[in-house]
Amino acid sequence: MDVSAISSTEDDDITPAAVIKDIARQQLVKRGAAGLSLDAVVRDGGLPAADVEAVFPHRDDLLTALVIDAYDASGAAMEQADRAAAEGGASGGARLLAVTRALRRWSFENPAEFTLIYGSPVPGYDAPQDTVPAASRTPAVLAGIVRSALEAGELTPPRRSVPGPPLLLPEAVQLFGGAPGAPFEDVVERGMVLWSGLIGLLVFQVFSRTHDSVRDEAAFFDYAVAVSAESIGLVVPLAGQTG
Repeated sequence: MDVSAISSTEDDDITPAAVIKDIARQQLVKRGAAGLSLDAVVRDGGLPAADVEAVFPHRDDLLTALVIDAYDASGAAMEQADRAAAEGGASGGARLLAVTRALRRWSFENPAEFTLIYGSPVPGYDAPQDTVPAASRTPAVLAGIVRSALEAGELTPPRRSVPGPPLLLPEAVQLFGGAPGAPFEDVVERGMVLWSGLIGLLVFQVFSRTHDSVRDEAAFFDYAVAVSAESIGLVVPLAGQTG
């Protein structure tokens, strides 16, 4: 296949970069991110090496493109779920459940891409700053829901606050839209705990760490999200619960 010929097709979405990335994603499934190489893409795709290197000169350039795509795709899934929930008049807790379910669904449908962004680091690869905007989409969705819930009076004040000065960098507080006043001055820190717990839970489920101890993993996921949300004073509605 001649990659350069693809740009002349009628489908504007099929670009040389898109073809190469599709082949590379197949490599992720077969060999994992650590086994990805331009040589493998050339060999498996039947592509001229010069054409591949013209788009992605180095393996790390291709990895970065795949990382950005994975973050963008997972973030878009969450954003779409949140828009639908918000337009339906859902509470903050219901919106949180909707977006975390969307991320879970994307993770199980795309385990190789999930592993790429949330699994073990790829030896010799350091993600550049180019990946930061895409990676920020997930916490931005969570922060938006918490901020809306705070402004709507849906949060319950915490029983204890984080002692001492703020623990987060200014960039994290800026993503939330500024530090709230008392008694919610540490809600951004609590949101970080929620975010990290969500990713850890997904790692457990996608990598089958809970399948032999949990009867219903989807229901357990909802329960875990609800428990985590309690730390920021947000009630997540669960099926079968009243009051």
